[in-house]
Amino acid sequence: MNPLALPATLHHDEAAAFALGLSATMRALPVKAADGALGFVVDASALTAFDSSALAVLLECRRVAIATGQVFSVSGAPARLAQLATLYGVAELFPSPSVRVED
Repeated sequence: MNPLALPATLHHDEAAAFALGLSATMRALPVKAADGALGFVVDASALTAFDSSALAVLLECRRVAIATGQVFSVSGAPARLAQLATLYGVAELFPSPSVRVED
């Protein structure tokens, strides 16, 4: 799978531009990774300061993955991100182990 990373800080002000850049990166990557796997893994472990806009970025990544016929998951999600996903009712859109809580 193709690893992609979220930044340490992701708030409303920078989320739209970051999502556009990440979306473009995802579309430019080969359908098959070097190891032959299909899909995208977004690494959220660096997130320390964020708001619900981080969920919007992840949902955009999921849309791109689906549009390109790939699997999507999130690794290293902080507990607070998993809580926000549950609060907003989108946790189920990140299939297991996508919103994996790691402290």
